[in-house]
Amino acid sequence: MNPGVGETLKAWLIAVSNPTIVIIDAIAFVWIVVGVVYLLVGALRAELSGASSQEKRALWLGFAKVLVAALSLQLAADIIESSISTSWEAIGRLGAIAVIRTFLDFFLSRDVDEIRERQKEARERAR
Repeated sequence: MNPGVGETLKAWLIAVSNPTIVIIDAIAFVWIVVGVVYLLVGALRAELSGASSQEKRALWLGFAKVLVAALSLQLAADIIESSISTSWEAIGRLGAIAVIRTFLDFFLSRDVDEIRERQKEARERAR
């Protein structure tokens, strides 16, 4: 491949990746803010109406799902960013962030699945 073409493609990749990363991070940010507002409004309603513990768990479950989705989006942005990073320091920092987000995503997903399973068992016992 012509060296000029390779440099042009690399410059194009960087030019496209940077705004893409910002857009994905912004979507994740908005998703989290909407989730927090949903949680706060729902928690206030639950307290004022005397909601059951099952209804409160459902509220938290919904919020956990929002966080899992947002973490997945942020991880996608990290992967894109790592593809254009040029220094080992930047790649190491991105790797550490990706590992932390992956662990958070894993444990949140596991908690969501456990709560879902407990709710399913409770419904089956109630029958």
